[in-house]
Amino acid sequence: MGFVAELLISAFLVISGVFGFVGSYGLVKLKNTLQRLHAPTKATTLGVGGVLIASMIFFYVEKGQFSIHELLITLFLFLTAPITANFIAKAYMARNLREKDLPDSKGDYGWSVYDDPPEQTPDT
Repeated sequence: MGFVAELLISAFLVISGVFGFVGSYGLVKLKNTLQRLHAPTKATTLGVGGVLIASMIFFYVEKGQFSIHELLITLFLFLTAPITANFIAKAYMARNLREKDLPDSKGDYGWSVYDDPPEQTPDT
């Protein structure tokens, strides 16, 4: 394996380790659920993605084959982490906040589960 490949793989692993550590530390040290939600969905996702990219580079250099599995895992992780964070935030809001504590909504449907949809009137 060449020096450049080893350097690139090592850089991805070190950066991934830093992101993973920061995300895990934030999950432990932040106070409430919405603050804790930020750490794993951002930093830890980048950490795991970096490890998977380093794995892709390693197997390409070592075996000469491009591994699609790591790429698919990375893409799936980057697509599902924001959606999961959104669901957790909405569940937290539904459980812990009252409607008077929420800011005014600009849309037709209001805040997630708090407002009923507008009445539909038949066109005459």
